[in-house]
Amino acid sequence: MTRTCSILGAPVETGASQPGCLMGPASLRTAGLARTIRSLGWEVFDLGDVHVAPQPPVPHANPSVHNLSDTIAWIEALEPAAYAAAKAYDLPIFMGGDHSMAAGTVPGLARYAAEQGRPLFVLWLDAHPDLHTLDSTESGNLHGTPMAYYTGQAGFDAYPNLAASVPVENLCLMGIRSVDEAERNIISTLGIEVHDMRAIDETGVLAPLRGFLDRVAAANGLLHVSFDVDFLDPAIAPAVGTTVPGGATFREAHLIMETLCDSGLVSSLDLVELNPFLDERGRTAKLMCDLTASLFGRRVLDRMTRSFG
Repeated sequence: MTRTCSILGAPVETGASQPGCLMGPASLRTAGLARTIRSLGWEVFDLGDVHVAPQPPVPHANPSVHNLSDTIAWIEALEPAAYAAAKAYDLPIFMGGDHSMAAGTVPGLARYAAEQGRPLFVLWLDAHPDLHTLDSTESGNLHGTPMAYYTGQAGFDAYPNLAASVPVENLCLMGIRSVDEAERNIISTLGIEVHDMRAIDETGVLAPLRGFLDRVAAANGLLHVSFDVDFLDPAIAPAVGTTVPGGATFREAHLIMETLCDSGLVSSLDLVELNPFLDERGRTAKLMCDLTASLFGRRVLDRMTRSFG
């Protein structure tokens, strides 16, 4: 039976330090995301983009915090949109936009999972853990806060109340290589599963990924994958405003996505932090579409030779 996939744009850039992420959904569409998934036998529905109106400023005790009202508005718009997409489609994709959008998508998916009586697990592919609270962030860039928020940490009175949170034991962070002290303390205190790039260099990606997938399967969980462009090495994915050298290689990233496909466990996907303004002839957008294709069933032997650009 043909499986269904929805794609929904979240052109949010107010959580990041550099403008340009609002063009991410359009770039992924132009690169052929829907066409690529359809070619793999899926029925794809493009739901357009979520939009929010400009918001009046909201003050916060931490003077570094900025665009708080905009982030709140995006959370309030994306949470029900993600919930509805999870109910209606087999595998919804949410196209960012900066990673603050996960403060809306993940709670919506967690609410759906709770209604199904199943736990939600999150695989966080990112250079950063995004575990800051509104009090701890020094940059004030709110794309650094979604994981702390949706796991129910203190310090988010300004954000909407969560209908359902994600237990920290249901997280797996891979590719981490830029962690602030406040985030390091949370990881240590809560015992969050983190596989940084040194660990991946030592063990490879398969051992930790398979261990996490075994836990998801044993719990009959739903699995959300949140894929930040900066998970990848900037040499192959330059279109991101938060570049950190030493990221995942082309082969490592495809192996992860193919292994996720083999598991049959993935129920939703974020593609975030794509900034086309920083790209080279659509190179990063094309790569993100190619990686998504591996998640949806394309195999190594199915890839066509094509020009680098």
